Amino acid sequence: KSAAAFACLLSDMWLGASDCVSLEVFHSVLGTQYPAFSKRTQQDAQEFLICVLNELQEALKKARAQLCKRRCTTNAKASRESVSETSIITQLFEGQLSYNITCLKCQTTIDRPESFTVLSLPIPSKTACSLQDCLECFFQQDTLTWNNQIHCSWCGTKQDAAVKATITKAPQIIIFHLKRFEWQGNRKRKLSTDICFPLSNPVLSPYSSPLLCKDAEYSLCAVVNHFGFLDDGHYTAFCKHSATKNWYSFDDAQITQIPDSSVQTDTAYLLFF
Repeated sequence: KSAAAFACLLSDMWLGASDCVSLEVFHSVLGTQYPAFSKRTQQDAQEFLICVLNELQEALKKARAQLCKRRCTTNAKASRESVSETSIITQLFEGQLSYNITCLKCQTTIDRPESFTVLSLPIPSKTACSLQDCLECFFQQDTLTWNNQIHCSWCGTKQDAAVKATITKAPQIIIFHLKRFEWQGNRKRKLSTDICFPLSNPVLSPYSSPLLCKDAEYSLCAVVNHFGFLDDGHYTAFCKHSATKNWYSFDDAQITQIPDSSVQTDTAYLLFF
């Protein structure tokens, strides 16, 4: 149902029959799967995005499985292989990290792969920083101690460990989530840090596997902005037209063309490259 409602939404958007379209039907259908989004309260755009991608991925998997069941009933192996094929969601948005984990006692090292669709980046400054600073903070080596210790198969016991992530597969569309909400004591607050980000080619090579010989060619195509505070805010979006290369601001039903210089703001929350 969610995939069908999303397809109808895209169709309405691209047919151009009206200046704006309503998300009411899609929002209602998705709310049946994720009740938090059925409420008329402030919700997180990053969480909503992940739920939408997951829901579309699951719907496509089910559709593919049903199709293969009809076509491949006499060939179980072919059916299994067809079901395992990636969907348009994984093709566009799924990347892979490899976590290099080293036992600090015996120096045994293991690699643990992990897929991702959104990279949630910490913000290392309260005033101003760059996207590169956020990436460096995310990919810096960390030490696992106390309750976070690993069980070392060589030592046979729990040990402190050093862990460092590396990008081993870059997605076609890479999404950065800027973690503007943080805990301060028992309260959560929003960081209004001015984060400078490029309109093209963020530098990923220091955090990528040597197999990814050079930086992938990326250009910024959309930004989700958050105005306001934790429980009282408003989302807008900046999107780049793929043909004209012009930038547009989407604020509910109001759509306006903006210059490139207006894309950089201190309200950026999600970056799509």
